[in-house]
Amino acid sequence: MPTIDPEMLWIVLGLVLAIAEIALPGIFLIWLGIAALLTGLATLATGMALAAQLGTFAVAALATVQAGRSVIKRNPPKSADPLLNDRLARLVGEQVVVVEAIEDGLGRVRVGDGVWTACGPDTPAGTRMHVIGHDQGRLVVARSG
Repeated sequence: MPTIDPEMLWIVLGLVLAIAEIALPGIFLIWLGIAALLTGLATLATGMALAAQLGTFAVAALATVQAGRSVIKRNPPKSADPLLNDRLARLVGEQVVVVEAIEDGLGRVRVGDGVWTACGPDTPAGTRMHVIGHDQGRLVVARSG
């Protein structure tokens, strides 16, 4: 039965992790793949023992993951929808109807099929307004026109 050299196992593991990075969402496996490839190359060059290989992989994994975090922090991925998880920000620019008069700066407005607390100028119920911002979980509205 043929034996597989340890350096080839590390290199194959590195390639498998790199391929898995392509198939799976996220940006993490590639750094472990690079660490495995570096371990394989170091093992190929020095013929180190298993304990040294595991130590080398651990150090390389920590270093490559930290380097990856630095790269991503400096160059954050662009989102196709940056407001995806910010419901209030997504409503800026929407037309609304006051359903509970805005008095002393607070009232309620209808947005689509929902009703939201709003702040803005005193306005009677039934008035059309538009959302110009949000503050502390409330929509900030102004008169349309």
